[in-house]
Amino acid sequence: MELRQLEYFLAVAEEANFTRAAERVHVAQPAVSAQIARLERELGQPLLDRARRRVRLTAAGAALLPHARAALTAVASARLAVEELAGLVRGSVVIGTVTAHNLDMPALLADFHTAHPGVEITLSTAESDRLVAGVRSGHFDLVIASVGTDEVPDGLAVDVTTDEAIYAAVGRDDPWRDVPSVPVTALADRSLIALPQGTGLRHRLDEAFAAAGLTARIAFEASTPQELADLAAHGLGVAIVPQSVSCNRADLHPVAITPELRGRLVLAWRASGPVSPAARALIGMARERLRVGGVA
Repeated sequence: MELRQLEYFLAVAEEANFTRAAERVHVAQPAVSAQIARLERELGQPLLDRARRRVRLTAAGAALLPHARAALTAVASARLAVEELAGLVRGSVVIGTVTAHNLDMPALLADFHTAHPGVEITLSTAESDRLVAGVRSGHFDLVIASVGTDEVPDGLAVDVTTDEAIYAAVGRDDPWRDVPSVPVTALADRSLIALPQGTGLRHRLDEAFAAAGLTARIAFEASTPQELADLAAHGLGVAIVPQSVSCNRADLHPVAITPELRGRLVLAWRASGPVSPAARALIGMARERLRVGGVA
């Protein structure tokens, strides 16, 4: 039994998907499948039910899972203890972000690379749900994700990067072009342009509709607030965007939503558990940059 087999098994178990697991451990999908198959042959039991679209653990897989986690945690702790004794900052860090945020990530990474050239840096984007789950599981060392107002996800520590109202944005020829605000219930009668499910702004919208006993009519989805605004500017519906996006374009009219919805982006990292010197250095640098730059 090899550590990489346990690492691949844990990735598939947590992602419930071979493709995402392979992306997480930075190898080709066939390599993940082959190593797990070897592990299953060694143990004499199937660990994963591959018959369905979503990969599930078998009884044997569920029994192995906590031991695999414990083994990998022990190895990470041992490596961390040696690195800290030697005062080394090397290895790798993995960062995840939503597609739009206010932290100057290129500048941060450039400064970090200059300070710690021996550290390999990986940066990727994903929806907030996956980012929060990924930093909990140890896949990400640091993320920028959207959370609810006053929400701190379990197991994470956070610094707020932005906290602003969520607005409706319409084109200049829209019937709401002179309307200052609308209730959430009025949005149910309009074709909405929103971020995909799994994103923070979409969560806030869906929560508001659920509280009102309504269902949102989503006409278009796009991956960034700017793309939502572009669609609304062309008269394709009502975009649900941060207030700053709706108020900073001449081709849009901002409409406040009542009761107020708010979107919050946070810098998040694990509150406990082993953290490598490289990850600790990156988290410290990001927090300092945020403190000096302030909150947008």
